[in-house]
Amino acid sequence: MLDASRVILGTHGQLHIDGVWQTHINKLEASVEIEKRELNLVGNDWKVHKNGVKKGTGTMTGYKVTSDMIQRGFQKFDIISKLDDPESYGHERVRLIRCMADKIQLANWTAGEEVPEETTFTFEGYELLDPIVAN
Repeated sequence: MLDASRVILGTHGQLHIDGVWQTHINKLEASVEIEKRELNLVGNDWKVHKNGVKKGTGTMTGYKVTSDMIQRGFQKFDIISKLDDPESYGHERVRLIRCMADKIQLANWTAGEEVPEETTFTFEGYELLDPIVAN
């Protein structure tokens, strides 16, 4: 049976860009998609699939605090995502390798409101640094 206290909340999540904790980021999404090649083989009435290239995409969202993303431009950087909940079985860290912004937000503001900042990006690899394992 599931121990509800072990379900991980994103409250204690952290995002680091090139080793610097980005405290203004409150949401991160990253995923890898694989291109599958469909093959028709003689004597087989099922299509079979061969793994092709992978594509990593992501989005980080938070509040505008500095001009860092404008200054960074389209230079590549690494992200380390840390998912940590004191009640969980442990923490998980994933390194997203050679990230690059898809577009740079130069302005997005409304009088009297916090300024949001959202950056979509691609990456060229990942590494699971610390897996979570149930005890």
